[in-house]
Amino acid sequence: MSTPPFPFTAYLAAAGFEADLRAELGDVAAEHGRLMLAPGPARPVAWAQNIWVEPIRIAAGSIGEAAKALRAIQRNWWPYEFHLHRRTALLADKLPKVSAKPLVFGQPMPTAPLGSFAWLDENTVLAAARCSSPFPNGEAAFVEDRQAPPNRAYLKLWEALTLAGTMPKPGQRCLDLGASPGGWTWVLAGTGAEVISVDKAPLAPAIAALPTVDYRQASAFGLDPNAVGAVDWLCSDVICYPERLWRLVERWRQSGLARNFICTLKFQGETDFVTARLFAAVPGSRLLHLSHNKHELTWMLIGGG
Repeated sequence: MSTPPFPFTAYLAAAGFEADLRAELGDVAAEHGRLMLAPGPARPVAWAQNIWVEPIRIAAGSIGEAAKALRAIQRNWWPYEFHLHRRTALLADKLPKVSAKPLVFGQPMPTAPLGSFAWLDENTVLAAARCSSPFPNGEAAFVEDRQAPPNRAYLKLWEALTLAGTMPKPGQRCLDLGASPGGWTWVLAGTGAEVISVDKAPLAPAIAALPTVDYRQASAFGLDPNAVGAVDWLCSDVICYPERLWRLVERWRQSGLARNFICTLKFQGETDFVTARLFAAVPGSRLLHLSHNKHELTWMLIGGG
């Protein structure tokens, strides 16, 4: 496959999910490792870890020429390498250093523009000054807490809230569906919010003992929104088929009792593109593959934090 004529967009697939991005795009014209080129302007696709907006090809006879061309566009660049590893490293060394320190949860996302580049061959660089993610290759990294949370699922909610740019506040009411063993409940309680944690399985004892946590041993799907009442945040990491999650979310949306949603679509076996498109089509929402997701996507509808 050859590089499509301009305009085109480059999409960096989440590692291991190249087939999902390929299927979602449908018209991939060229592939360079995980980087897929498709005609037309950038479109919202869930399985892209990062989207390179309006990339350009730079002819460069030397590493110095490539570095000069990139510096003339902007300061901050991050490499994506799928081959020519030494050449990529040498070019990166000639560019200003970019800090990629893990975030402490609660810190805002980086605001400085971060471009991406890759060598297509020894004389051609593909570069985009503007990308969909402010993180290197779309991979958010955090200073992890390896003691308090009962599992690593908490990182997904940390990432989602960081991308949302808002989070629960003290006194707000959160509903955590499929809560056991309590990673997401731990995050929500840590914001000072009140948390209703729902699961048939118990929470880890230390999580259940948190003063703002109300554990209810029940099925997320049996809850009556009117019985629960208004919640500021509805969060779900429940294990179920996406179609069933869609019905649950629709019931809550129609009730008007939930202001903000963060939900994980977990794919068991083949990816359910049909249901994923239903979530993606909800006005004002985002469907994306977080860097801490596995074979799953995260759907966010932030109506006011």
